[in-house]
Amino acid sequence: SHGFGHRKKNVLVSFKLSLVLTRPLARTWTLMLFLDTCLLFCARMVMPICTVSMASTFHWTKTESGLVLGGFFWGYCFTQILGGHVSDKVGGERVLFISTASWAVITAVTPLLAKVGNYPLALMTMSRFLMGLSQGVHYPSLASLCSQRIEEGERGFLMSIMHSGSNMGTLIVGGLGSLMLEWYGWESVFYGTGLLSGLWVLMAWQYFLKGTCIFIPKQRISSKDAQWSLSVWLSLLKKPPVCAMVIAHMCINSALYTVLSWLPTYFEDSFPHALGWVYNVIPWLVAIPSALGGGYVSDFLISQGYAVASVRKIMQFFAMGVSSMFLLLLCSPVKFTSALAYISAAVGFSGSCLFSVVLGVMNMCGAFMGLLLVSFSGYLIEVTLSWAMVFSVITLVNVTGLGFFVFFGDAHRVDLEVYSQYHIYYFYLFL
Repeated sequence: SHGFGHRKKNVLVSFKLSLVLTRPLARTWTLMLFLDTCLLFCARMVMPICTVSMASTFHWTKTESGLVLGGFFWGYCFTQILGGHVSDKVGGERVLFISTASWAVITAVTPLLAKVGNYPLALMTMSRFLMGLSQGVHYPSLASLCSQRIEEGERGFLMSIMHSGSNMGTLIVGGLGSLMLEWYGWESVFYGTGLLSGLWVLMAWQYFLKGTCIFIPKQRISSKDAQWSLSVWLSLLKKPPVCAMVIAHMCINSALYTVLSWLPTYFEDSFPHALGWVYNVIPWLVAIPSALGGGYVSDFLISQGYAVASVRKIMQFFAMGVSSMFLLLLCSPVKFTSALAYISAAVGFSGSCLFSVVLGVMNMCGAFMGLLLVSFSGYLIEVTLSWAMVFSVITLVNVTGLGFFVFFGDAHRVDLEVYSQYHIYYFYLFL
């Protein structure tokens, strides 16, 4: 068995070398993937930006709006792990292509679905569910693509570019989407985003995927390997540091998802005369340098001799603790400029979170927690007629996750090998 394992690794190495992209092609793909991630977040944020207008058109309550917004996370939960698994079989670039084509079509036809039949609420919830399903494979597929097609020394740069693409997408749809909403109605935002995403699909097919056939050999996983994988996961989840990381990730993700989903509605309800492109753009302008600055500060403190565990806990304190302090300030009546400053600070500090690699399991848990919190927030707003309770609940969730991380978090590396389709994953969990 040892000899077979050695031969299998040799096959893996030689096969992977044949799949690695040349540097010029890798740079071109980096640009394409950046644009894809940018459009991904444009499509994801269209509904939150248009929710107020759509709720007015279709007479939705806040609870019903919460169901529509939360529908995305139902779908997002289910394809996190599946996305990486399928990507290893057919190639991450192909899964990304199919995924983008799917959510581009869903985005473009959403206004048409809303006007078909007598159940726009159910149709919009289903549309968001399908959007979550198709977008849930994006980041797992990116990780698979990086491991298969990008040189190891360039993977970190690629992933940092992808992260900046998410912020850029939120900025673009926040600015241009708000103007299109005001000038042409909420339907135009869906049509415009779907059209741009469709153009990306055409370009990717015409210049990168047409005529190619890249498949990774399949390998049957024995029951012994499956049991071994399950036993490893169970043993990992029994370790307090791993549990602390998972819980903290769930809490900060669900809090951020809730802010993303309800932020436009909060400003529209509280400051109806405020300009949408202002409050949909400025918080995310702050988030970009904050995310970059958080990494720099962390590296600087570690280089000065501070313990890695202490640095990570400090950064989590700012991401979850300090950001929550600014959210609490919104519980009392404030002016528009103050509310915008507090929200921007909260979003900015939350960008200093330093979980270096996020597994599909953690993303799935975070999405499920986001589903519950986003939907529950709509119910709270309708029952209490106040946003103070929502910000208080978000703060409670953040503080709970922070408490687990501070008391049980650690800073050692856990290596987990999972063999699948002649591919080896190395998951480094910096706790």
